[in-house]
Amino acid sequence: MTYRKTFILAVLLILIAVFFAACSAPEATSAPASTATPTSTVVATMGQGQHQGHGMGQQHGTGQGMGGPPEGMRERHSAPIPVEYQGKSNPVPTDEESLARGEKIYAQQCATCHGDGGMGDGPAGQNLDPAPAPIAHTSQMLGDSYLFWRISEGGAQFNTAMIPYKSILSEQDIWDVINYTRALGSGQVQPRKNMGGQAMNPEAEAQMHADMLTAGVDQDVITRAEADLFAEVHDKLDAYKTAHMDELRSFMGNPEEMQKATLDALVKAGEITQDQADAFTDIHDRLMKSGIMQ
Repeated sequence: MTYRKTFILAVLLILIAVFFAACSAPEATSAPASTATPTSTVVATMGQGQHQGHGMGQQHGTGQGMGGPPEGMRERHSAPIPVEYQGKSNPVPTDEESLARGEKIYAQQCATCHGDGGMGDGPAGQNLDPAPAPIAHTSQMLGDSYLFWRISEGGAQFNTAMIPYKSILSEQDIWDVINYTRALGSGQVQPRKNMGGQAMNPEAEAQMHADMLTAGVDQDVITRAEADLFAEVHDKLDAYKTAHMDELRSFMGNPEEMQKATLDALVKAGEITQDQADAFTDIHDRLMKSGIMQ
């Protein structure tokens, strides 16, 4: 009798062990191996700039536009200006008082990412992706309403680290800092040494532009003839923008629309042909898609 009880107990123990082994098997295999980055990590990475310092742009970006990778830059440059920002025009004259106010705001809110000279090389922006925009340069080519919108709302819409400033700065503050960044780009003012970073250098900009076209040819994205055409039309675009700066700053469209309007104006003035304008746009798009233009 004792032997039978012992045998039954042993069988029960074996059955219990098998049962628990079967139940634990799904737990061991329920989390398949994966090398994908968790969503929470991606979000945390995109928001790092908000902890390192405030920055106007982004995009920079998804480079150039206001900074950042090519896809992001294209998205920002073609994004329609929201209704509440359409028609915004800078009412603040670029006088000494505005530039002094703008300099102070820029030093406190922008230089840590965009650099003292507005070239996107501030210390807190070094590890941001997309990188902060070289706003001393880009602000020369963007209309009032577009700039006011981007500074007010920040870069969350375009996955950049730039925070919204509409709850931090007043409207006049924003216009003052726009005046100051444009003055940095035009050479009207020289940057003070606060956070570090280079001043805008037209010669260096021209060399970077030439290097970009050379890279496009070397990588078979464009031909040498296309590079020469692009450089020729680009020079005429720059000359037109310099001569019509006030008019372009009041332009109510996005950068893509501004470029088209400027090309159309050059065609109408007989400076370039429509074929040259179309070729310039095509080359521009290919350079951007390849990542060479940022």
